[in-house]
Amino acid sequence: MTGSFRGWLMTATITAAAAGVFAQVTPAEGYTPPDDTPSIKIGATIFADYTKGDRIADAFNVSRAYINVTGNLNHYLAFRVTPDVTRESGSGSSLSGSLTLRLKYAYGQLSLDDWTTKGSWVRFGIVQTPYLDHTESIYRYRWQGTLFAEREGYMSSADAGIAGRWNFPGGYGDVQGGFYNGEGYSRAEVNDDKGLQIRGTLRPFPLGGVWKGLRVTGFAIEDSYQKDAKRERLIGQVTFEHTRGNAGVELLSTKDRATPTVATVEGSGFALWATPKLFNSSWELLLRHDETKPTKGTDQKRKRDIVGIAYWVPNLQKVTAGVMLDYDSLRQSGFTPARPRDTRYGLKMFINF
Repeated sequence: MTGSFRGWLMTATITAAAAGVFAQVTPAEGYTPPDDTPSIKIGATIFADYTKGDRIADAFNVSRAYINVTGNLNHYLAFRVTPDVTRESGSGSSLSGSLTLRLKYAYGQLSLDDWTTKGSWVRFGIVQTPYLDHTESIYRYRWQGTLFAEREGYMSSADAGIAGRWNFPGGYGDVQGGFYNGEGYSRAEVNDDKGLQIRGTLRPFPLGGVWKGLRVTGFAIEDSYQKDAKRERLIGQVTFEHTRGNAGVELLSTKDRATPTVATVEGSGFALWATPKLFNSSWELLLRHDETKPTKGTDQKRKRDIVGIAYWVPNLQKVTAGVMLDYDSLRQSGFTPARPRDTRYGLKMFINF
């Protein structure tokens, strides 16, 4: 993507947002003003597990613990602050092995409901990246492990930048994108180049029937490690949601040039997953297969198979909770030295309120 096109896209985005914000809205007769009373809410998200494997020490673990602080200043200004408790793994740190606190999300939001379609917004700060945020609303098993592209190290779930979302009228889908540092929320910016991420999702049949749950998504990242050293990602995705379970398939293409003096490394991969319900709405299977060729022109390949059975606790008020037994096996071939198979069995717990 050229610099001129990126500049044009940024200008068009800002112009469109400004036009919407400053448009005049004439209230209809009998109009009830929205509630502008400030509010604040505190919640939490916990991922806990016991994992056993041949290549790791069997251990109880808390892999994630979010403290979610959200609120509204009025009906169109909102905010979120989410510290993330994670394991410190830096070998030179005195805190190595400790659970430490870092910032996962911290942003202000301008809701555009008054000027355009409901659910449209602009965010500024450390915000969700558009592809993983969208997919995790359909694939509910982030607490088993990260999604395919994130687990392979091709993108981060959050980054510092400015982002926006616009919903198509009639429920036909949405567009979400933004300009980010490009290094992810857990690392500092290293250059002056900013990364563009954009996702477009189409829901072809939003008005009802069995095909209402079908969505088709395209996603792209255009970024740089440094000048003349591109980092690019393309993903095509099809998902389907139904009362008896959800399913999805995604195709991934990557290009990485770490410095201007080395060749571009091209990679590809795909993921298939399904979450059929058993017996009733509380029991659910997780079936997933990931496959990656990180370097085109070599025999290198990674294959991951995940099978799990989850129980989602029913009849909870404003709380989501579940437990899962899972099998997670990674096979790697074509690497030198050889990489042995890594198979793990886990008992996992998820709580969100």
